[in-house]
Amino acid sequence: MKLLSKLLITYLVFVSSSAFTQSYKPLLDNFNEWHFTTCYSGCLTDVYYTDGDTIVNGTTYKILDGFHYISRTFLLREDTNARTVTMGFVNSNKLDTYLLYDFSLNVGDSIDIQNPVSPFPATLGYFVVDSILMRPLVDGIDYKHFYLSALNPSTAVSSAVWIEGVGSLSLINAPGGLNDINDAGHLSCFYKNGISHYTQLDSIGDCTPVQALGNIDYNIKSDINIYPLPTYGSINIETSFIMKQIELYDINGQLVQKETMNTKKYAMNKNNSLPQGIYLVCIFDSKEGKHFKKIVIAPN
Repeated sequence: MKLLSKLLITYLVFVSSSAFTQSYKPLLDNFNEWHFTTCYSGCLTDVYYTDGDTIVNGTTYKILDGFHYISRTFLLREDTNARTVTMGFVNSNKLDTYLLYDFSLNVGDSIDIQNPVSPFPATLGYFVVDSILMRPLVDGIDYKHFYLSALNPSTAVSSAVWIEGVGSLSLINAPGGLNDINDAGHLSCFYKNGISHYTQLDSIGDCTPVQALGNIDYNIKSDINIYPLPTYGSINIETSFIMKQIELYDINGQLVQKETMNTKKYAMNKNNSLPQGIYLVCIFDSKEGKHFKKIVIAPN
């Protein structure tokens, strides 16, 4: 009887362990599409996505595009055996690499979290995995949810959530990003090959997946042309309507520059003191309508 009990216990532990350590769900095995929402005076949802492959130093990466990745210098690579996701960033003709996610971590393990080229602190220090829970996503399949907390309680971001096969609930390159829609924003929807896997529609009605990349339009009003992107010096804006005022906001929603005009074409010379990063352009038309677009300002 004792032997039978031991065998039964061993079997149950094995079954439970096998169920939890099920096959790894890759992040970059499909065409991926993230919808990211931020709220200032109103809510805006931007889309970014994987778009093709490239080889750098003999290593294959997937290219990120859209949103503030339009420079196509943000590259992602996944090692499905190690269960890790790294980012490569092309910087002055060299490739800087960063570990973003390690989905092989167990409860109690720690990781030095970095948020490279993001609106969050680049280095947050070590986070510990508090728990890993199996939770279903929109497709009805259970995915590992990693809940992490900072070992240093004074850090700017004290907790983080990762989902295997999805990434952070913040920006993909911010594993320690604050997923707050009224701050830098949060992930609203995530698609693989146009199929919904994750949704968080607390401030928007719905997401529509982008099937054809050629049809992507990141302007709320399609007859607005802003160039060059990313912006280095002047911000050139052309529209089909009369512009009355242009306002430039930083990622924290602070007004950093404002100019008035009465034209359909305008060159706004950016303040040279503005740091590199993501900015929101707000354009007022002659009927007092507002039109928005996110841009990236790069160093001169």
